[in-house]
Amino acid sequence: AQLKLPLPSSGEGWGEGKNEPPLTAFEVNGNAATVTAPPISRLADVLRDELGLTGTKIGCNAGDCGACTVLLDGRQVCACMVPLGQVADRQVTTVEGLGSEDELSPLQQAFVDHHALQCGFCTPGMLLAAVDLLKHCPDPTETEVREALSGNLCMCTGYTGIIRAVRAAAPLMKG
Repeated sequence: AQLKLPLPSSGEGWGEGKNEPPLTAFEVNGNAATVTAPPISRLADVLRDELGLTGTKIGCNAGDCGACTVLLDGRQVCACMVPLGQVADRQVTTVEGLGSEDELSPLQQAFVDHHALQCGFCTPGMLLAAVDLLKHCPDPTETEVREALSGNLCMCTGYTGIIRAVRAAAPLMKG
């Protein structure tokens, strides 16, 4: 059962007699964003429903599958577990911020070259987890890649292509 919180009645709640949620301002993929939504809204839902950034997938809604992984101030988080109120004045990066249809990032291109995707549902989360890994460990071993991606589930690929892709992209992403 889903918990439904009542909206505040007139003259109480969100402040100054308004019956609307507050504005939350943050940066998404290098662009300023302002959203009117309750601070307890899940970041994953806000990204998808309010900002149209549907690359962020929703799998388990419990932080277990990694499909909703985004970067918050450069570190990976499960967006389904982050309340909107915690992203105010911070930087969020989604898969849409990694490259474009015309020019893939080196990591995205490596995923293509090494057949690291099939259905694609886990791919955005895998990519962002790998970006976080490569930022902090620019020359990872296979074991380090496996450990870094262990919070991201893939039901299709068996991970071999994903691991090869991350290791192949590592030298291209240094600096």
